[in-house]
Amino acid sequence: MDLGGFPILSAIVFTPLIGALLIAFVPRERDDLVRWLALGTALFTLALSLLLAASFSAAQPGFQYVETADWIPSFGIQYKLGLDGLSLLLVVLTTTLTAISLLASFGPIKTRVKEYMIAFLVLEVGLIGVFLALDLFLFYIFWEIVLVPMYLIIGIWGGANRIYATLKFVLYTLVGSLLMLVAILATAFAYQAATGSWTGAFDFEQLRGFGFDPTLQFLAFGAFFLAFAIKVPMFPFHTWLPDAHVEAPTAGSVILAAIMLKLGAYGFIRFSLPLYPDAAQQWAPAIVVLSLIAIVYGAIVALVQPDLKKLVAYSSVSHMGFVTLGIFIFQPQGMQGAILQMINHGLITGALFLCVGVIYERTHDRTIDKMGGLAAPTPVYAVIFGFFMLASLGLPGLSGFVGEFLVFLGTFAYSPIAAGVAVTVMVLSAAYMMFMYQRIVFGELSDFLKGLGHHLTDMTRVELLTLTPLVALTLIFGLAPGILLDLIELPVAEVLAQFGVPPAVGTAP
Repeated sequence: MDLGGFPILSAIVFTPLIGALLIAFVPRERDDLVRWLALGTALFTLALSLLLAASFSAAQPGFQYVETADWIPSFGIQYKLGLDGLSLLLVVLTTTLTAISLLASFGPIKTRVKEYMIAFLVLEVGLIGVFLALDLFLFYIFWEIVLVPMYLIIGIWGGANRIYATLKFVLYTLVGSLLMLVAILATAFAYQAATGSWTGAFDFEQLRGFGFDPTLQFLAFGAFFLAFAIKVPMFPFHTWLPDAHVEAPTAGSVILAAIMLKLGAYGFIRFSLPLYPDAAQQWAPAIVVLSLIAIVYGAIVALVQPDLKKLVAYSSVSHMGFVTLGIFIFQPQGMQGAILQMINHGLITGALFLCVGVIYERTHDRTIDKMGGLAAPTPVYAVIFGFFMLASLGLPGLSGFVGEFLVFLGTFAYSPIAAGVAVTVMVLSAAYMMFMYQRIVFGELSDFLKGLGHHLTDMTRVELLTLTPLVALTLIFGLAPGILLDLIELPVAEVLAQFGVPPAVGTAP
């Protein structure tokens, strides 16, 4: 499909901003209009991203639909957007889950609805911009934009300890971000010193494979690593995540887990490895060890969590450990598995947080020990929650299995011992997810739930509508993972080519 030169990437990035500006002029008392205008904006952005996906060519190497304009020409800074298969998947994931999250917010968010919807749409601008930016300075701007609306979403509409959680989130992220800015500037100055010109000093396509000084590479990679590791989050930089998840509103937890954690993993693949390949190989053994620790640690801690949200949050630490492991073993199957894990974790964990939100709206409690016997009064909820529980622990046939299997495959070629450690965690995953599900769904109805009386109802139509697309995608990508693999084969091959790794069998030249 030919888009005829239409700047679709800019349209996808800034449509949510236009929607946010329109909402700003809506009278404060018109909450219903605000909700529908925000959802309509998100759905239109989703439609644009699907149009982009329909016109994208997976067989074409490099970036497509590149849009370039001079921004600060004296320093070579450009407004430059571009798209490959990796970016496409994450953009569509972002637009899909933003629309679902806004729909899921219709009931729970009753105060300051206008400000909430504006914050959510501005958050979408930053997230999409990160995945499309091909200028390092522009990437940094979008990276920082994400921080402000999420700070507001947790800090205003969060739980009792929301101020502590949101300040911790911001301080962690800012430390990494500022060091990354220093690394970006150092990289640009090194390029300018080597070429005698600022032209292209922040352009990712110009900087990729440039061959920077080994010391610069090592230090710059370290700065990028800290920023991305905090966002993933990798062990031991993960401590902000459980607090942020517990205090965030349901939709905030969905976006935080499903999209924001992917910013760090995306940054590793898009920027850290191509810009600093020598340093990446130096840092890789330490990152592999930290990834294995995160996989095991997250699973063990999840096993003993008393709070539903904290259990899902620590499961994210474990699952994202598979992502960073797959990236830094420098194997085609491992990196493909890491990217699949990013997408599938977004779908499944986003759905799990929606499921937690469903029961929280009825009980205003997330304590596992207070639950029990939900199967009888809420059978539809029990089935859907069980579906995503099985997907999360990696049941074959559902999308959670494919990414982890490919990571295992690549890790085994890298180190059978590392693969053995990672595989054993599958048992722990089954333990904490099934133990949690058994306690809240089966058995006699708990005294706490009995006390709710007629308030304990099954899922509403809106709640079903938010989860049905995620059920469908989890099935489709579990049964036909080739849909995703076809899109990422070339980007993975291009990244690993700098490390002398041949492409996976079947990858187009």
